[in-house]
Amino acid sequence: MNFVEIAGTRLEVQSIAGPAGLAPLVFLHEGLGSVSLWTQRGRNWPQAVCQATGRAGLVYSRRGYGQSDPVPEVRGAGRLAPDYMHREAWEVLPALLASQRIDHPVLLGHSDGASIALLHASRHPASAVIAMAPHLMVEDIAVQAIGEATAAFESGGLREKLARHHADVESAFWQWNDVWLSPGFRSFDIRPDCRRISAPLLAIQGLGDEYGSMAQLDELALAAPQTVQLRLPDCGHSPQRDQPDRTLEAVAAFLRLLP
Repeated sequence: MNFVEIAGTRLEVQSIAGPAGLAPLVFLHEGLGSVSLWTQRGRNWPQAVCQATGRAGLVYSRRGYGQSDPVPEVRGAGRLAPDYMHREAWEVLPALLASQRIDHPVLLGHSDGASIALLHASRHPASAVIAMAPHLMVEDIAVQAIGEATAAFESGGLREKLARHHADVESAFWQWNDVWLSPGFRSFDIRPDCRRISAPLLAIQGLGDEYGSMAQLDELALAAPQTVQLRLPDCGHSPQRDQPDRTLEAVAAFLRLLP
């Protein structure tokens, strides 16, 4: 396990070796994700992507997730603001990439991580963006699903499942849950930012996504016409878990077309 310090916060990172000639992949996890959750179900999906595409990789846990430093007073003074994904994309991620001497990365994000990837690419250079189940705006379906996650965390088995992957499970869950269910977050909308993305873009979403409708991909294609879309049947919110082989094939084929 390795760590880097960014602006006084210790972040868990995992590097995947690869050739220096191609832009490395940077993996950005979902709202309850971490370095270890990328390997859920016994398969190291980032490693598989790097091997299939012949690229190096970097995986990290955002603050409050995995083994990274927790968020103090996560339900009080440390509560995340509605622009938390903007801050991650425009402040934390650039500093992390600079510390690892990575420029023009291929950003591969899932859910919140996909939104962060899109926001980063709207202001910073990227060789390509792969957005799996991105959130461009808040839909009622997402609010309902997150409300159900609250009940599962408080009285179901979700707390115990997440505790296997997060040093501070309370920090991991509540920072995500509270901000998404806050009134101020309902106006979250990154469609104007996506219009500034010039990098090649692959967007993947499951037709059974419980956190977002296909309007997310429709709006992304309108904002960034270069978007290549993949809509997966028999797939929920996590293409890399529900359809890992099909998703890996699509990512590898997309990256083969890069100059």
